[in-house]
Amino acid sequence: MAILAGSALAIAGLVVGGTFATQSAVAAQDRVSATAALAESTGVHPEQLDAYHGIAKAHTQHNASVALDQANQVLSATQGKADASALTQVTSSLAGYEVLPLDEISSLTSKTKTETTALAAAAAEADRAAAAAAVAAAAAAEANRVTSLAAGNTPAGAKATAQAMALSQYGWGSDQFSCLSQLWQKESEWKYDAVNSNGGATGIPQALPGSKMASAGTDWATNATTQIAWGLQYIKASSYGTPCAAWAHSQAVNWY
Repeated sequence: MAILAGSALAIAGLVVGGTFATQSAVAAQDRVSATAALAESTGVHPEQLDAYHGIAKAHTQHNASVALDQANQVLSATQGKADASALTQVTSSLAGYEVLPLDEISSLTSKTKTETTALAAAAAEADRAAAAAAVAAAAAAEANRVTSLAAGNTPAGAKATAQAMALSQYGWGSDQFSCLSQLWQKESEWKYDAVNSNGGATGIPQALPGSKMASAGTDWATNATTQIAWGLQYIKASSYGTPCAAWAHSQAVNWY
């Protein structure tokens, strides 16, 4: 009976062992078949798969590195010009590309490129708007200058300018200005473009030649204020010393 029992156990062991061996063989065959299928679908031999995976990883990480460099350049160049929060956020995520899964690296790289382009475009638009605003401001300033010049070039405007300059620069009050007003009324009627046909004396103070007034400004021919500045300095530096002295001389000899 013991012999029969032992035989039965031996037979059972053979059956079980055979089943495990069969299952192992099937699993191994499945792995071989899967590898063969992958090789057949890609045209790559099994031993080459690891190498190609390494190449893909290196390529993906390189693209990420390039995208980060470009993004950082744009971030640096566009500070204060546009909202950079979206690009800052995605580059922060992509910065750890060396330890991220390849599919996540690819996705973040794509987003980084998109946001880089968007930020660069927004900054360019900001620059365009700033340039347009600068042009508009310059045009407005020029318009104001022209308007102010035109007002200052009228006889009334020139008189107001001369009175203010005479007082602030030379301390000549209303009495001296009264003399100056009569003097230059006689000479040019306070017209900045007056020219004496007899001798060529020019401008409000009737400088001879008119180019003498260039010492007060290159715009002497078109700006009453420049002519007034030269005329006041001329009276002060001459033997007259004051507008009333110059006016007295003009009344006596008809020139000053």
